Amino acid sequence: MGYYDDKKNVEQYIAMADGYDGKFLIDILVNHLPAQSHVLELGIGPGKDLLLLNEHYQVTGSDVSAIFVERFRKLQPTIYVVQVNAVTMHIDNTFDGIYSNKVLYHLSKDDLKASFEAQAKVLKQGGIGMHSFWHGDSEESQHGLRFVYYTEEILKSMIGDAYTLVDMQRYTEMDTDDSLYILIRKK
Repeated sequence: MGYYDDKKNVEQYIAMADGYDGKFLIDILVNHLPAQSHVLELGIGPGKDLLLLNEHYQVTGSDVSAIFVERFRKLQPTIYVVQVNAVTMHIDNTFDGIYSNKVLYHLSKDDLKASFEAQAKVLKQGGIGMHSFWHGDSEESQHGLRFVYYTEEILKSMIGDAYTLVDMQRYTEMDTDDSLYILIRKK
């Protein structure tokens, strides 16, 4: 059983994430991916970013947690959401863009590499991937959750040969330069 397969943990996360969203990241994505493109969000959690993405794109939301998926379906039945593992990416569609906000840092480094490979299989040629991470060079575990922090160099080494790096920048979410986003384009 995963951490987010427990309703209590989901509710705690929703309370903790209150006041945070990916508007900053989505504003950057909008400059690289045309309106009405089909975008998959990995790890919707409470769905704040999915609703923001929906203002610009045709969206599909996903999460590994059935609780998050079912919760969002009840709140927003007109937006398609599905349970997807970001490592294996078993999904029947292809996308112009794939987006995640502080989701993939829960994966081991090997699983992150596998995720980038799997994303390339469902991302159309020329499609954009945009992902954010916590910046640093360490790994820790809390309450059964893994947290892997990345530097620019380490993250560049993870994306593989299927992509061209478009942009990578540090930004501030809670503390100065505590976060890092990567924008990649499928070759």
